[in-house]
Amino acid sequence: MRFAYLFFLSASASFGAAPMGWNSWNSFANIVNSQIVQQQANALAANGMKEAGYEYVVIDEGWWLGQRDAAGNILVDPKQWPGLKPGQRDGDMANIAGYIHSLGLKAGIYTDAGRDGCSMYPDSGPKYSNTGSEGHYEQDFLQFSKWGFDYVKVDWCGGAKEKRSGAVQYAQVARAIERAQKITGRRLFLSICEWGSQNPWFWGPGVGGIESAIWRTGGDIIPPVVESLHDPEHDKRVITVANVLESFDAGLHPEAQHTGYYNDLDMMVMGMRGMTDAMDRIHMGLWAISSAPLMVGSDLTRLSPATLSLLKNKDALAIHNDAYGLQPIKVAEPTGGVQVWAKPMATAGRRAVAILNRTDASAEVKLDPAKLGLNGALRSLRDVWTGRDLPAAGAAFSVPAHDLVLLLVDGEDKKADEYLAAGSEINLIAASSGPAFALLDYTNNSAGIAVVHVKSTSGLSTSLALPPAGASESGRVGLILPHGTADLSFEGQRVAIRKLAVYAW
Repeated sequence: MRFAYLFFLSASASFGAAPMGWNSWNSFANIVNSQIVQQQANALAANGMKEAGYEYVVIDEGWWLGQRDAAGNILVDPKQWPGLKPGQRDGDMANIAGYIHSLGLKAGIYTDAGRDGCSMYPDSGPKYSNTGSEGHYEQDFLQFSKWGFDYVKVDWCGGAKEKRSGAVQYAQVARAIERAQKITGRRLFLSICEWGSQNPWFWGPGVGGIESAIWRTGGDIIPPVVESLHDPEHDKRVITVANVLESFDAGLHPEAQHTGYYNDLDMMVMGMRGMTDAMDRIHMGLWAISSAPLMVGSDLTRLSPATLSLLKNKDALAIHNDAYGLQPIKVAEPTGGVQVWAKPMATAGRRAVAILNRTDASAEVKLDPAKLGLNGALRSLRDVWTGRDLPAAGAAFSVPAHDLVLLLVDGEDKKADEYLAAGSEINLIAASSGPAFALLDYTNNSAGIAVVHVKSTSGLSTSLALPPAGASESGRVGLILPHGTADLSFEGQRVAIRKLAVYAW
């Protein structure tokens, strides 16, 4: 197995879990309008998802047709985005942002990092140019903030067309967002949609000094399935389990993920055409155990009770929202395509475990506590889907073909070996025969994010965005050392490395 660095911030960090909400693209593509967004926002507020933590309503591509006034300000179609109550001006996006806020939800908007946007490659309807924000970053992100938006997804069609550097362009975007936040006092969460083409998991953490962000790790999970269009192209689109698994596999870049900074496996397609109950379980389980953004792309008015129940499952959401924000590690594959994935959680000795069966036949799988980094027998075991506590002794499961079992496991962590830092290095770490979970203590007494570049003797490197320690003198991050790693070096200003505690896994 290949393991990479995995970082997360301690439970005391000021940033939260990856965002949860709804996005218009997968079910409505570029036909999105005010009526559709109101309908979906109403459903989110009424079906229990809001209470479960789904809070963002994100308007994706198609809201803007590329028109600006003489001063460069964005102009939108007044019929597409009318006033919603007396005194409101047609064509003012503050109308829909205000409506979303009136439901106790947060509003999201979309643009591109290039001059042109993805509307030059429309899913349906005419082609539009100039739907990107390049050359107008400060103007556009300030406008989004003034309109009242809380979240912005920034695509990469124009940037790719112009052969731009993602690290450079998104740093400029991040600085424009920080400027807008200072002017308006409204936080604008950054969603980087660069599709993983330039390895954003290496430069995404702390890019441009941004306080939190997500970055896409691959292409779209599916082309949009817009059932209301009833055209041959959309009518033939059906989701397969391969779509879901490919997005999960593309998202396994744990070397940079930590609280506030997350790999984005793309929007969720639970309940859409082609999805079965088992596929919904795979989808929800893998996204939850990955602490990935849970941005649902389905038509919320068409979700079945079973799909809604999965989306609102309290134990699954507790795994997603765990303070460490980890991605999982593949700890076993007893037979080809039958995999055991696990991640440490903030509660000592607790693991989230997913048993994934990618094959065409049912499989019998027994849990080995030692492979979960635990000493001795399991203390408790909980089936997330049923909410039942199970006997912990000799835990074994029958997993149907193309299905997933999700568990919460408690036991005793193995004792850690501690290593003190010598300046910016930690040496003499005993090379392990497998992955090792570790906690790193540091000091950041500055007023802002410090981006630290981390290297190892294994040849891997990554970046880690560390917040100020706050009232305490010390902060803490976690990492999983890959097989054979012995030494670490840290390059970053304003940060002092203190010590490392390594737990054998």
